Amino acid sequence: MTNPQNTMTIQALICDCDGVLIDSEAVAARVLVRELEARWPGTNVAPVLMPLLGQRIERVLAGAGEALARTLSGADVDAIRAVAETEAADAPLFPGVAAALDAIELPKGCASNSYTAVVRRVLERNGLARFFGERLYCADTVAKPKPAPDVYLAAARGMNVASAACLVIEDSVAGVSAARAAGMTVLGFVGGAHVGGEAHALALREVGAREIFDDMRALPALVADWIQKAEAGAQ
Repeated sequence: MTNPQNTMTIQALICDCDGVLIDSEAVAARVLVRELEARWPGTNVAPVLMPLLGQRIERVLAGAGEALARTLSGADVDAIRAVAETEAADAPLFPGVAAALDAIELPKGCASNSYTAVVRRVLERNGLARFFGERLYCADTVAKPKPAPDVYLAAARGMNVASAACLVIEDSVAGVSAARAAGMTVLGFVGGAHVGGEAHALALREVGAREIFDDMRALPALVADWIQKAEAGAQ
């Protein structure tokens, strides 16, 4: 009997924002380390914080606090998040992103653990809003952020596409886990300044990334290849 999962062609491309469209995760990490070490003198924050990237900032802060036996007030969390989002929003685009998106004819959505207003500002500032329109699915519009699948399930519903027909580009363990839990095919992007070499690529593969790449200029060919694979599987 044919497996319905194998009869689905690729009908939509869904991209994360931070660490996929803009090289912002390293910026956010620097801000978080700086702000936490200012509040927690004498602590070495980076080793416990870096593996948490890709989750909501609140979860990253909570995880770092738990690992270091430190706490933050609600006001501290709000202040740190505001600074991190402001500075990260000014991070540069990855080389070739706009041309790659322009070359891919699939409908496109953006699924992010950032808030909608932040993602919208990033896309508009960088001239990418034309590719996504209102197809923004963010942490402030769902019950649970990544690594829960909620933003990706919302994207599939919003774009009127089956989850199995979505091809996702993600850079974090939390993001890949979320998209895989939603039943989507995921390509792992490791071109960001925050990526720590082969270990990160391996971590993405371990949670379900089907292929790893580090240059956005390669994306159109990768998407075309996965469309072809899906169509071959449907025959």
